[in-house]
Amino acid sequence: MKIEIWSDVMCPFCYIGKNNFEQALEKLPFKNEVEVEWKSFQLDPTLDPLQPQNTIEYFKEKKGLPADQTSQMIGQVAQMGKGAGIDFNFEKALIINTFSAHKLLHLAKKHGKANEMEEALFIAHFIDGKNVGDLEELISLAEKSGIDQEEARQALTSDQFDNEVNQDIQEAKNNGISGVPFFILNGKYAVSGAQPIEVFADALQQTYKETVSAFKDLSKEGGAACDINGC
Repeated sequence: MKIEIWSDVMCPFCYIGKNNFEQALEKLPFKNEVEVEWKSFQLDPTLDPLQPQNTIEYFKEKKGLPADQTSQMIGQVAQMGKGAGIDFNFEKALIINTFSAHKLLHLAKKHGKANEMEEALFIAHFIDGKNVGDLEELISLAEKSGIDQEEARQALTSDQFDNEVNQDIQEAKNNGISGVPFFILNGKYAVSGAQPIEVFADALQQTYKETVSAFKDLSKEGGAACDINGC
């Protein structure tokens, strides 16, 4: 069963959704039959890739809210994070253009390490207060994940993965996805937002029952067929 997840590095609900989804999946007997593919999405592609901003100041400006209301909103998200086992550090988190971070994600995908890199990027942004738009910081994350420094530098300073990132973003538009996290389960069902563990578990079980299990049952019928060696 394949799960496609559209996400952006600087989306706190994407991190919460990731944790809840993974906790739900871990409890299911078919967890080893599930393939997860992370897809790129940019919440604010207009951000300057060279000018990081303070989170609180960014949301004050973006939403036009007073400082106390902005702090209250961020506090509520932080409380949600605690429920998912995440200690958000919004005071340190830097808002930046995430296109390069998504390029690194696609490089990691090439090495079969996309899930580890997605987690590393979330930690770097939300916990450690790192600039996930900075070239050297991203190269460091690549190295820690076991990816060669020079390969990472080449990928991040060229257009090698630009098409992949843009293709994910266009695919989101084609699917009517305007917010993240967004989960598509085996091409059949969609789950939007940082849902509770129970919701993810129910959606995964329903999808598995109606697609994978049904396919297995049909495949046992052993009807006549043709293969590469003939009929």
